[in-house]
Amino acid sequence: MNPKRKQRLIIVLLIVFGVGAAVGLTMFALSQNINLFYSPTQIAAGEAPKNTRIRAGGMVVDGSVIRDQNSLNVTFEVTDYEEKVMVHYNGILPDLFREGQGIVAQGELDSNNVLQASEVLAKHDENYMPPEVADALEKSGNMPKPEGEVYNK
Repeated sequence: MNPKRKQRLIIVLLIVFGVGAAVGLTMFALSQNINLFYSPTQIAAGEAPKNTRIRAGGMVVDGSVIRDQNSLNVTFEVTDYEEKVMVHYNGILPDLFREGQGIVAQGELDSNNVLQASEVLAKHDENYMPPEVADALEKSGNMPKPEGEVYNK
């Protein structure tokens, strides 16, 4: 083989190997940072992975919020009107958090199917609902109608 061709082949192979390694490392990093949304029904069915960061959402069950008087620990249930999931959060809840409202909690499921939340997001006005929560409620057929809207069936 011609020495000039051999040198070009080595350079091309190094470039291909380098690009392949960069793409592989990028894909690995992205897979570690992904957090998928799961509805309470999916979590109850065992579809959500344990000890992996996920997002779960639904409506906060009326009467389920339990606040610890000596710390910032809060426990509450989230439902899609088919199943319920217990959420434990240690921190300051958003101002708009309240029972009967849609929320999305990010955290990890423990062995008891309790979501240990690291972040809780609440809707920002009376008509907004996180898209993932709206989709889950729509699939279950329990989408609450907005105030003032009349359904004609």
